[in-house]
Amino acid sequence: MAHYLQLWVLTEEGRLNFEENPEWVKELNKDMEILGVKIVTQYALLGQYDFVNIIEAPSDEVAAKVAIKLSATKTVHPMTLAAIPLDNLVATLKKGTQGPW
Repeated sequence: MAHYLQLWVLTEEGRLNFEENPEWVKELNKDMEILGVKIVTQYALLGQYDFVNIIEAPSDEVAAKVAIKLSATKTVHPMTLAAIPLDNLVATLKKGTQGPW
């Protein structure tokens, strides 16, 4: 499974939902899992973003689907970034040292 970093900014509606029912975020997490992703860990943040999730998804398409569905709730603005394990990137770069570059 591929890993992704997902940053959330709550909308006004999302902030009201969270204030009225703090468990609401966990309900969103369950919906995400039904759509095919696993939430590895989640943190509330101080600053520009409200939450960060590390998620696993079987493909970029599934990660994109979850982001679109989250946006459609009008409670969260997600930003999803693909995360490449460092060892995988290093191995790929080592393989590339035989080429013209």
